[in-house]
Amino acid sequence: MKLLVVGGGGREHAIIKKLKENRTVEVIYALPGNAGIAADATCVNIGAKDIDGIVKFAVEKKIDYAVVAPDDPLVLGAVDRLNEVGIPCFGPKANAAIIEGSKIFSKNLMKKYGIPTAAYETFEEADKAIAYLDAVDRYPTVIKADGLALGKGVIIAQNREEAVEAVHSMMEDKMFGASGSRVVIEEFLTGPEVSVLAFTDGKTVKPMVSSMDHKRALDNDEGLNTGGMGTVAPNPYYTEDVAALCMETIFLPTIHAMNAEGRTFKGCLYFGLMITQSGPKVIEYNCRFGDPETQVVLPLLKSDLLTVMQATTNGTLAETEVKFSDGAACCVIVASKGYPQKYESGFPLAVPADTDREFSYVAGAKFDAQGQMVSGGGRVVGVTAVREDLSQAVSAAYELVPQVKLENGFYRHDIGKRALAAKKTR
Repeated sequence: MKLLVVGGGGREHAIIKKLKENRTVEVIYALPGNAGIAADATCVNIGAKDIDGIVKFAVEKKIDYAVVAPDDPLVLGAVDRLNEVGIPCFGPKANAAIIEGSKIFSKNLMKKYGIPTAAYETFEEADKAIAYLDAVDRYPTVIKADGLALGKGVIIAQNREEAVEAVHSMMEDKMFGASGSRVVIEEFLTGPEVSVLAFTDGKTVKPMVSSMDHKRALDNDEGLNTGGMGTVAPNPYYTEDVAALCMETIFLPTIHAMNAEGRTFKGCLYFGLMITQSGPKVIEYNCRFGDPETQVVLPLLKSDLLTVMQATTNGTLAETEVKFSDGAACCVIVASKGYPQKYESGFPLAVPADTDREFSYVAGAKFDAQGQMVSGGGRVVGVTAVREDLSQAVSAAYELVPQVKLENGFYRHDIGKRALAAKKTR
């Protein structure tokens, strides 16, 4: 088979490495890929948002199956366009990808169909948003840009000053561009956060192993929000009882709601959950694999990824085995100093070789004029270790980190600490 994977980050590297395990795969093209992905796929310099370029390339190369991994091309209708020229895809069509593309859509969907989430209001004008903040006068409060913002469009304001600044920066200063033209202001929930990715063909839902992301840039959950500085799986807070409750009150109701709206969702639906005292609630949906959650979830997948992906496309997921290892995984992200704000690129990069239990997923790298791999992004590489239990996985991942050679790299030293503490108290 000839496969095409749209995207060029650590998530796509993890997907490509897993797809390569299928013996029917002849070649994988990554559009655009990166210098690290080039070791596992043929990279083509076509951007993930260049839908015309992607479709033209797929037709020319007679692609058998495409995986559209990032949010932007999904929301822009890449799957629709590829389907139009007869190429089957993993990922939702644009009318279903709106579940991530618009937070206002997703919040209204949850309200309409009784799916548990934080109380909220939506605004299109800054002065009305600020008037609402003054009327409610409850902090912390959560302010979200409506559209896509690279996973950074959420500000937790601790007081009125921070909240007003967030509204102005999103709606008037356009810190997230058009994505912040409308905002959601919602109540601040407390409790452990859990990420659950789920395969779905629009009828059946098969959740993957749960995970715990670490969004803040610095140790002890300090610093700015990032796209994610590391993950562990499974998440100790996601017990069998919680999983059953989520399936009953969140996962299946979401799929049914999307069907009722004429927006059947096929692909990977990401549920960002908070386990509150009154039960699990949805913080956010993503219309695709999470990053870096994918880098700990897929190494634990025992079933063949391509077979499962094709089942979501063909509507045969109910008859397809989706099995995960009983072990645990930890991924630590090595990023460029200064990330998520200003940082420098172009530093020589070397990563540890894969084994059957250790993996290097390159997120941001390019080739210099001499053809050497150098850093090319904020998050540069994620190193993942799989072991029998979480404690061993965390230790093994941190043994890998020094093997990443990057002069201006930094990383968190406490990935998995919260999860290990939770395991001890449970």
